[in-house]
Amino acid sequence: MSILVTGGARSGKSSFAERLTLSLAGQAFYVATGQAFDEEMKARIALHRQQREESGGQWETLEEPLDLPALLERLSGVKAVLVDCLTLWLSNVLLAVEGQADRQERVEQEIARLEHSVASFQGTLVLVTNEVGDGIVPEYALGRLYRDLAGRMNALLARQCRQVFLVTAGIPVELKSREYLL
Repeated sequence: MSILVTGGARSGKSSFAERLTLSLAGQAFYVATGQAFDEEMKARIALHRQQREESGGQWETLEEPLDLPALLERLSGVKAVLVDCLTLWLSNVLLAVEGQADRQERVEQEIARLEHSVASFQGTLVLVTNEVGDGIVPEYALGRLYRDLAGRMNALLARQCRQVFLVTAGIPVELKSREYLL
């Protein structure tokens, strides 16, 4: 069963996703997609690592900034996996093909690979992503491309997931339930 958890920045979506994952499975893989490009991000990543280590062995952390679809295919069949977060992964993929004429097409291919990995995943998979379409239209072309790709990615993955939650001000609201599909 796949579950998508979305919300704005600092909305509480990661904390909710962590609690949800551990309620479904006492232990899980935690797939972190962030990359440390500056000191502030290095500190954030270090803090998150420390918090997971202090959780009493509930998480086994894997870091995968780029080839998330392949990692999910390898992990398919394990009891539970939490991926945090898809929009960071998307940013990493977009920056990896920066300057290439076919960058949008290449990123869309990676999103399609991810969608396939999610659709075929066996076990519990909880995906965290940012809702980026509620704000203003970005001033720069790269920002608009990122927003558009993130919106399409989120919509594609929401269709593949049996449950979808929106977290606002720390409060999760179920947008799509298992019963909805029956």
